[in-house]
Amino acid sequence: MQPNPASIGRVFLVGAGPGDPDLLTLRAARLVMNAALIVHDGLVDPAILSMARPSARLISVAKARSRHTMKQEEINALLVREALAGSDVVRLKGGDPFVFGRGGEEAEACRAAGVPVEVVPGISSALGAAAAAQIPLTHRDHASIVSFVAGQCKGLTDQDWSGLAGKGRTLVIFMGLATAAQITEKLIADGLTPDVPVAVIEKATRGDMRVLRASLAGLADLVERERVASPALIVIGAVTAQPDTIVSATALEAVQQ
Repeated sequence: MQPNPASIGRVFLVGAGPGDPDLLTLRAARLVMNAALIVHDGLVDPAILSMARPSARLISVAKARSRHTMKQEEINALLVREALAGSDVVRLKGGDPFVFGRGGEEAEACRAAGVPVEVVPGISSALGAAAAAQIPLTHRDHASIVSFVAGQCKGLTDQDWSGLAGKGRTLVIFMGLATAAQITEKLIADGLTPDVPVAVIEKATRGDMRVLRASLAGLADLVERERVASPALIVIGAVTAQPDTIVSATALEAVQQ
């Protein structure tokens, strides 16, 4: 027997932004505060979850490298099952749901089951982290191209990253802590020099945020020595040099006049 469409709940794929609750969109904040059921990732800041009403049911589907509370297929099934049972589901995801958040897979599963879906965009962790660290991903004198890649994916060594980093380009790597050494080898093999500047942004926009800098050759050592923990992003390119060393030609002319 098919469920009555009028009794089917909705799934809201909500971007929680880079961490700080103040960076939620108004739509996201309202949904969190009014939700009866929130299915959330492990990297969603506890301060955001605390915005939920006391009666809300919170289900964690936290993921970590080689350890998952639920497999992705099980998360998809959970969202569909709850919605078909009549519950509206707020699926809360770090950053933006459609930027390395598997939001596309979850939306497909819901649509296939006849469950209405709404996507609520969030500030991507790449944009939020870079802004918090005052690293301009684009800069007239240093970078006109930005690329986002996943550093933890199947067949990393077979991925073609040639041309994604280098002069005039910024490369942002999600989920790259565990594979920092392989990433370094890969990029140097693709032609980057070992002295290309790198920044690692840990726990962006939060009270314990850290911005750590090194050369590309020292990336893996930095991650290990400083015991960098997720959530963290790796940014590679000239824009990651210390802020006081990035001076645009326009600003320099103004100072000299």
